[in-house]
Amino acid sequence: MKKIRLTHLDGKLPNLALMKLAHWHKANGDEVSLARTPSPSMMEGAYDVVYGSSIFGWSSKVVARLKAAYPDAIIGGTGTGDFVTVESYLGVEEYEHYDYSIYPEYPFSIGFTQRGCRLNCGFCVVPKKEGKPRALKTIYDIWRTDTPRCVVLLDNDFFGQPKDDWQARLNEIHEGGFKVSFNQGINIRLVYPEAAAALATLQYSDDQFQTRRLYTAWDNLGQEKIFFRGLEMLKDAGIPASHLMVYMLIGYKPGETMEEILYRYQLLKDAGCKPFPMVYDNLDPKLKKFQRWVIRRYDDIVPWETFSTRTYRPHPEQLSLPLHAQV
Repeated sequence: MKKIRLTHLDGKLPNLALMKLAHWHKANGDEVSLARTPSPSMMEGAYDVVYGSSIFGWSSKVVARLKAAYPDAIIGGTGTGDFVTVESYLGVEEYEHYDYSIYPEYPFSIGFTQRGCRLNCGFCVVPKKEGKPRALKTIYDIWRTDTPRCVVLLDNDFFGQPKDDWQARLNEIHEGGFKVSFNQGINIRLVYPEAAAALATLQYSDDQFQTRRLYTAWDNLGQEKIFFRGLEMLKDAGIPASHLMVYMLIGYKPGETMEEILYRYQLLKDAGCKPFPMVYDNLDPKLKKFQRWVIRRYDDIVPWETFSTRTYRPHPEQLSLPLHAQV
């Protein structure tokens, strides 16, 4: 029997790669434990194998700490730039078994109905890692029996899979009375009336199933017309802009100015959407400050010009304002 350490390096949702590894090693009689910190605690002993999974590129410092603590650790995930899959490491073609017991507090079900993406954005590893869209699982494959009928989908391009497949998934959602969270977002640039109408019929939610929410993105200013064309399609189908959380990629386009970022932000606010800045260059303190201004809702109480030029300390009552949402 081997002792296995699975290290959850970032992200608040359960990590499917670690859940696969947990299932695999337990099936082989190994002892598995999950850690959420890269460095060992005082009570931890030695391990035969240490894994780490990172989904965000800005977690490089945490990855480095894991490597320092465990030089032989096997580290993967989209945040590392390494396209090696769990299956390739295990030496199998496909392994779709997950051990939820390493996340005992998590009550929902999570997974993919499809893999791949129709686009080829330079900042995204999905097309390189997964290729073109293809159907993968049904809703019932993902849902855990005897748990709430709440399914978090990690699909990168739900409507990119063959039409017969996405329609079958929607039928399963309706027939089963499922609530669904499209956690990775709906591609608003490629939405069309039939897809918008289909979305409007669903019980879509945030990933905690507390708020009506659809996620999408507006990555650069040049996509203004196509973004708002998609927004109008969703509104025509009955989906209000207030249901949309829009991830704003900032810091990726060379030469992008703060004026351009504020212009995009203000258009989203005026339209009734909820902007959520995503900083590509995590080392840029001004962009991180802008992200904090929006996410922490300081934008409701102090102008950016004031917030950006000095250390702003709000009244204690203002600190209790809720976040727009969790990533």
